[in-house]
Amino acid sequence: MDRFELRRLDYSLSDDHLALQDAYKQFFKTHCSIETVRAAEQSGFDKSLWERLCAMGATTMALPESCGGDGATLVDLTLVAEEIGRSLAPVPWIDHVCAARLLGRLGALGADTAGVGSGEQLAALDARVDAAPGVRLIPTGSIADHIIVRDGDEVVRLTFGTRPAKVDNIGRLPMAWVDPAAADTRTVVAEGPDAVANYQRALDEWRLLTASALVGLVEETMTIAAEFAKTRYTLGVPISTLQAISHPLANMAITVQGGRNLARRAAWFLDNEPGERPDLAPSAFVFMAEEAAKAATMAVHIQGGLGVSSEAAASAYLVRARGWPLAGGDPGATALRVAEIVAARESTPQPV
Repeated sequence: MDRFELRRLDYSLSDDHLALQDAYKQFFKTHCSIETVRAAEQSGFDKSLWERLCAMGATTMALPESCGGDGATLVDLTLVAEEIGRSLAPVPWIDHVCAARLLGRLGALGADTAGVGSGEQLAALDARVDAAPGVRLIPTGSIADHIIVRDGDEVVRLTFGTRPAKVDNIGRLPMAWVDPAAADTRTVVAEGPDAVANYQRALDEWRLLTASALVGLVEETMTIAAEFAKTRYTLGVPISTLQAISHPLANMAITVQGGRNLARRAAWFLDNEPGERPDLAPSAFVFMAEEAAKAATMAVHIQGGLGVSSEAAASAYLVRARGWPLAGGDPGATALRVAEIVAARESTPQPV
């Protein structure tokens, strides 16, 4: 078995991966406390944190070298996404890099979008599976300079002289209703089957990175709950020794490891054999969308009355665990896509 074949089954991290992971873990630990997260809730965006993150190279790393980027792999990007989820960072990194990578694949990173690669200009993506026409809710719509949407078999870039107004949402994201017909400029970036396929690739990347962010979120939620459980006693013993507490915490650990392995496997296949397992990225998203909400809810329950208080960190994680997956529309639509992919594969005659 050669190394390439082995990597289809082995998702261990290299020394370079570990160094990258540690760098971003330290970055968010230093610059993104829970107080920073709370302070940004009204707008859903911390501009200072975003500029620091861009200075770290988090946006340019996501682009191929042919577009002036650093050519990071999707496995690299999942490591950054995990740390964003762990810290609840109020930055639209996932939306931006997925939109930027799409523009790069379509050869549309030109003069009008010169600042996208560096993050000086923000790009957003309509992350819904169905891509229905008309007014749509865009996760980064209230702060984006460029909004990428699909209109039939066209991929279109929209710009607005006045950005759409932010709407309240349970994920505390800078979401906005966007009407393509009201855009100041409407530029057709690409059209035809290849354009649609590239847009679908961007959606798969968005779901993959969102799944990874939810992995980091669940791991930190588990840590918060576990640390609390070790300091609270009942009948003279820590509540962490009770099965009603320890078993749910073990389930959280299983969710973290299972979701992480699934996301890294999906990332490897998207990078190396994108047509081989198209079900993996949406599957990782569906799994973590469901399990993250369960884990965050249990963390709140473990902390009892403290957990449901508005100032508790656990409540902030619960809000994001429920809200972030909805930024791409109904997760059920993604589950339906997984079913369609699997059904098509199983119904295809296999070579004898």
